[in-house]
Amino acid sequence: MLSERFVFKKNNDEGIICTGPDDLYNEHRGYGFVTQKNMPSEDALTVPDLCNNFTVPSYFGAEDITGVKQDENGCYVDSEEVCKRTGCETGRLVPLYFRFRVPRVGNYLITLTLYGSGEVLVFAATRRLVFKGELTPGKPNVISFVQNVIEIIPRGRTMIHERRTIDVTILGAHSTLSGMQIKQVNCPTLYICGDSTVTDQSADIPYAPGTSYSGWGQMLPVHFTTDIAVSNHAHSGLTTESFRTEGHYSVIQSHIRPGDYIMFQFAHNDQKLPHLKAYEGYWKKLGEYIREAHRSGAHPIIVTPLARNTWKADGSGYNDLLDEYARACLEIGAKYCVPVIDLHGFSMAEILRDGLEASKKYYFPKDYTHTNDYGAYKMAGFIADEIKKLNTESTANPYARLGGFVKKNTSPWTVDEIPVVPEVPEKYRSSEIPENRNDQLFSDLERPDDMLKRAEALDMVIKTAHFFPTNVFNDLYEDIVGHEWYAGAVQCAYQNAIIPKDMVKDGRFRPDENVTTEDFVCFLMNSYRSRKGLPSIVDNPLEKQCSDYSTELVGAALALKLIDKNEDIKNTLTRKRAADMCRALNL
Repeated sequence: MLSERFVFKKNNDEGIICTGPDDLYNEHRGYGFVTQKNMPSEDALTVPDLCNNFTVPSYFGAEDITGVKQDENGCYVDSEEVCKRTGCETGRLVPLYFRFRVPRVGNYLITLTLYGSGEVLVFAATRRLVFKGELTPGKPNVISFVQNVIEIIPRGRTMIHERRTIDVTILGAHSTLSGMQIKQVNCPTLYICGDSTVTDQSADIPYAPGTSYSGWGQMLPVHFTTDIAVSNHAHSGLTTESFRTEGHYSVIQSHIRPGDYIMFQFAHNDQKLPHLKAYEGYWKKLGEYIREAHRSGAHPIIVTPLARNTWKADGSGYNDLLDEYARACLEIGAKYCVPVIDLHGFSMAEILRDGLEASKKYYFPKDYTHTNDYGAYKMAGFIADEIKKLNTESTANPYARLGGFVKKNTSPWTVDEIPVVPEVPEKYRSSEIPENRNDQLFSDLERPDDMLKRAEALDMVIKTAHFFPTNVFNDLYEDIVGHEWYAGAVQCAYQNAIIPKDMVKDGRFRPDENVTTEDFVCFLMNSYRSRKGLPSIVDNPLEKQCSDYSTELVGAALALKLIDKNEDIKNTLTRKRAADMCRALNL
């Protein structure tokens, strides 16, 4: 079995080759650090599901904010210097990211030697938290964890990717990586199946836990010992049905062994589909998963769906949108004699205790479904505690072994204030007109004379403004399911305030409807506002045509000469006309 060792210290006297800050990862070398210098060189370093899931916001451009330094103790990133240089909010952390290619799938024990002081976070694979704690100053700190290496179907793709890398990310204000050992081990695996509230979500650099989406599945590994590996296969938008039909379940089936464990949490997207009602399709498909797990010799566990922070509009109380699905889970567990972890009951009780406003500190800002890192850590802690209770003296109980793998204690992670998304640093909000980066945008446009659809319009605007679609959908609109191709664009548009709030009053975005010039202008000008601010508006001769939400934005489009005073903004527009408007905008 594979066993590898790295040392990162200057003037190394241990007789082992030292890996330094200039040793950047590439496929030929097979190991090295990942920074902005080598990120664009390979697809696997830019697709979040294929790397460490930390992304650099586009407004930094080509500036290398992830550079690695080295001293006598090892390699590190100076987060304080980066924040000062870039104008980012102080206290945010920049990750040190090391990658190593392994020859085969399996479970790997990674042992790190760190120097430094204060709190450090260690993530493995696609941003799965494996360590959270304090470093002891003046001495080596040894940290061990297990990473599962397995194939994956990345978000937005249909083919299985043969992923074969160990990805380790270290965040600490004063932490230095001195050494690393990697050894393949034989231990059981806990597989996780679920949706966006469970999946491995990405986070921006510099890191801010309160404004990073996170599924509880990616926070679960930190609660386990090195006796078991966690393999999270949850993805945004999935249902009990699409988890199988899109191929994610087949990846697990090809590797699961007798003695492994498999957890299921679905419902957030099932409830949008009539044939997946709680006591109909949903019940049937969960039952199929349980029976198949038993046939493979694995041990299934059901988790009831995470509660949303949703309250009735009239203020009369909490609005439980998932109660029927949670009850169905409890009854299915009783029928098949498998453990059910009632995350829905726990999370709802926490929400009811704290109330709408105070509960927001555990959710991504303006999102009532998806937790941030604080919330996911809290939910994962509850799940770990419930698993720990399964640890009994009965050798006949297959779940007793799993309960014994849970750590006795983990470090608390608390937040006192409701998180706010950090603003773009002032130096990246230049009012100067740069060279037009959009000259070649949509040069290969297909179907130029077709009318542009609303979903296509958002995708076009996001590309124009150099935003990135996210791998999550926040359930804002009832007619969009998370696995649709445009769901990530909708989520990105929502996060960046591109869609005027008053444009959608009935809860339906109508993605397949032709977009009007007025609404396209709103999308485009709101994206322009977020990058450079709106231009001064002298006159708006189209004001009588405008809806309340569009007057200022249509005026801005006139000032930028994207439309003219004779325009009928209530008309729909062609794909070519929209592309011409995007190319004319200097962003």
